[in-house]
Amino acid sequence: MLPETSHRYVTFSRNIFIPVTNICRNACGYCVYRACSREDAYVVGTEAVLNLFRHRGTATEALFTSGEQPERAALGSLFTARVAEEGFRSLSAYTKHLCQLAIQHGLLPHCNLGVLSRKELMELKDVNASMGLMLETTAELEAHSQSPGKDPAVRLQMLEEAGRLKIPFTTGILIGIGETQEDRIRSLETLAAVHERYGHIQEVIMQPFLPKAATAMENTSSPPFEMIKDTVRAARAILPAEIAIQVPPNLTSPKALIELGASDLGGISERTIDYINPEAPWPTEEELRRKIAPYELRERLPIYPRYIQKGRYSDRIKPLIERYADETGLRRKSS
Repeated sequence: MLPETSHRYVTFSRNIFIPVTNICRNACGYCVYRACSREDAYVVGTEAVLNLFRHRGTATEALFTSGEQPERAALGSLFTARVAEEGFRSLSAYTKHLCQLAIQHGLLPHCNLGVLSRKELMELKDVNASMGLMLETTAELEAHSQSPGKDPAVRLQMLEEAGRLKIPFTTGILIGIGETQEDRIRSLETLAAVHERYGHIQEVIMQPFLPKAATAMENTSSPPFEMIKDTVRAARAILPAEIAIQVPPNLTSPKALIELGASDLGGISERTIDYINPEAPWPTEEELRRKIAPYELRERLPIYPRYIQKGRYSDRIKPLIERYADETGLRRKSS
């Protein structure tokens, strides 16, 4: 028998992971995504993205990530020149173009591009099923001392702007980067308060830190699993019940966390790696089913069922919602 606190099912989405650029204004102490030299820097080209779309397999989500505000980074001139070669002047304009192409190829976009202005959120809203920004923490940490975009007030401002714009939203906390359990509880309470005001947070990710070579925190240990369990337990007690708690199955042991209240496993990809944690391969759907048994695994879209039922999506993506969503708002099995 399943524990009394269990869910009827656990969800995941099937995506294509597209890193638009690794040029970033932040220099976090744990990050290997950010380009540190012109030789490492890239801006993905339209043709490369189209090739991914043509070979998307059974994915329904196009997950676009990016370094934050690359125009303002040390390598910003390189970013601006590369985007100009594609015919655009900014990250938001170029990514909107890629989102439009994704929709044409049957994919629902989800953008997580770092801190965006209200104007940029409005520009991207109609071509996204949902959007995201990790809060990470409300604490002031050494890991973020060279990262102006990791100022908690700056990130919370964008979370609130997304709420005012009624954008279905994904956020999360990063566990083990120097914060305390009290900090994690405060972060969760802050997210709960934002959702109480705007009702737009669909999921909160519990993301454990993994040390990376050649970073300032390469010798810092990963958080013990008991810390992750304690955080999931606290999250389920603090967050409104309608917010899903997501745990990444390539970084954790999901079944034990499902038993504590986690109900979503995030996105997995048949075609692309996890560019944030490239050393951690995605499990296959069959591996996920084995890992969480006897819990049932169900596929969702990047927009959660309750926001589909509320009509929180644009006419641009309405045909894809109708194609993929069943009567419960999860993915139609025949689609």
